[in-house]
Amino acid sequence: MHETIPGDEIYGPGTYIDKTVLPVPEDTCRIFKLLASRTPGFTKDTAIWDTVKFQGRPDPMVPGPMKSPAVVAALHAMCGVVGNELLELRDGKPAKEASVTVDTDHAGIWLASTFTVYVNGSDVSTLARAGTLSKIFTRNFDQGFGVGPLSGRATALYPTKDPKVWYQLHGSLDASKTLKSMGIDMDVPLKDFAEGYEYIKGHVQRWSADELEMHNVRNGLCGSICYSPEGWRNTEMGKRLAEHPLINYTHESYAKETPPVPLRQLPDRRPLAGIKVLEMVRIIAGPTVGTTLSSFGADVIRVNCSKLADLNVLQLALNAGKRTIDLDIGKQEDKARLLELVGEADIFVQGFRYGSLDGKGLGLKDMLGVAAKRNKGLVYVDENCYGPSGPFAERPGWQQIGDAASGASYVMGRALGFDEGTSVLPPLPISDMTTGILGALGAMLGIRDRAKKGGSYHAVSSLVAGDTILLDKEIGLYPVEVVQKTFDEFTFVRSSPAQFVTEIMMEVIDGWKNVFPEYISPNSPFMMRFEDSPWGQIDLLRPVARLDDKEASPIWTSPPVPNCHHDTTITWV
Repeated sequence: MHETIPGDEIYGPGTYIDKTVLPVPEDTCRIFKLLASRTPGFTKDTAIWDTVKFQGRPDPMVPGPMKSPAVVAALHAMCGVVGNELLELRDGKPAKEASVTVDTDHAGIWLASTFTVYVNGSDVSTLARAGTLSKIFTRNFDQGFGVGPLSGRATALYPTKDPKVWYQLHGSLDASKTLKSMGIDMDVPLKDFAEGYEYIKGHVQRWSADELEMHNVRNGLCGSICYSPEGWRNTEMGKRLAEHPLINYTHESYAKETPPVPLRQLPDRRPLAGIKVLEMVRIIAGPTVGTTLSSFGADVIRVNCSKLADLNVLQLALNAGKRTIDLDIGKQEDKARLLELVGEADIFVQGFRYGSLDGKGLGLKDMLGVAAKRNKGLVYVDENCYGPSGPFAERPGWQQIGDAASGASYVMGRALGFDEGTSVLPPLPISDMTTGILGALGAMLGIRDRAKKGGSYHAVSSLVAGDTILLDKEIGLYPVEVVQKTFDEFTFVRSSPAQFVTEIMMEVIDGWKNVFPEYISPNSPFMMRFEDSPWGQIDLLRPVARLDDKEASPIWTSPPVPNCHHDTTITWV
């Protein structure tokens, strides 16, 4: 039986530490069963749960006390289980006679998969440090993101007027807007990121955390107080988010009921073959939904607008198995084309502010109207920051906002031995990646239920929820001695509040290269290769879940492509 003890003195209020530390695969199995039991709509047949196998090294592999590899491994396994249920509906083989295998080390590396890609034999981390990463892109979607000492530190953690209360400042994709709103001179001469951090810090410390919060809410900007886990749970937003399950999908029973949609028999035997996915997303969490679905066989068309900034590097991993087009829904003809695609889609994924597409005719109720007219249900996936309800539901957010709000950054600061309140980002884009797999799992559950019962479904995955699960009492945190042992084994660098997530992630990858270089090399058993992509030879991390039916197991059958790559006249497969 798993037990935890209060960790208030170690990691802060509202934390819980494992009394006995289990080997990672064994602990992951426990977490899988915990999440399975908590998830409405997920099978409660323990015979099916027992078809899941976890393997991997016994010890943790990520800096800090949070069990992110175990949690995401469990979620990937849940996707595999639903995949086998889809195969049962389509092919007749009972899910309890199939199996799912997940390697927990593979799942841990997956959290950094955006920076473990190899392009023509060189990994992204090496290219970034050499300053040559930007040269491989013929079209610049970064649009100046993070350039210069101030823009490069507009997204960082800062002390406020109360030195025990820190704040996550976030420059989004246009740092000048955030900094200028605070009276910061963008033209001040500064040498480097270190000077930029200190300059911004001097301004932020003039504000209280509440003043910063209200300033950002008033101006529609991103940011968050760095709560302790208990502090977050006591907020109104925390209470409202806690009302919803982690894997949050619902049957939209108030909409017109539509008949069951049988899964199609196709040469492609993957579970989602024949399912059409349209996604309007940016950055990491939203694209991870579609990339996961494409690995299970879905035909995914990603819609971007080339006028909007994104991060170039993310295309290398997060467009695997997709086709991408350029549409500006502010133009009548582009919006009409989008609606044509929506008319045939089975799943619609959107990653903009919650409710922001409603006024553009692309909100949930609009899509349910499309489903009613065609008499065929739709699964609508919302990826956002704070969840489906509460006073901040429509507020913009990023991975770092989820980290700060949930208490994850606060706990990380405590784990690294900083003074009270000092907050540090978790070591990888954990909430982004977790939110992506949560959205994909919700979508797959909706497709399964639509095949059995008909109707339309709504899935919501949120960044804060992706973090709060790591701080759950039943999940538990690693004791200090385990955290220290992991730091020592991998010779991890102690990260700081000033660092951006990619800087910390590259240092984590360095540690992995010291201990298991064979796992993240081009010849790794976890990697797959495309000889011919728009960038040349690409090696990227394979999908995490493996089904016993190799022909149906998740895999990408086409390489990643740049955003806005295909002609807008493309049609569904």
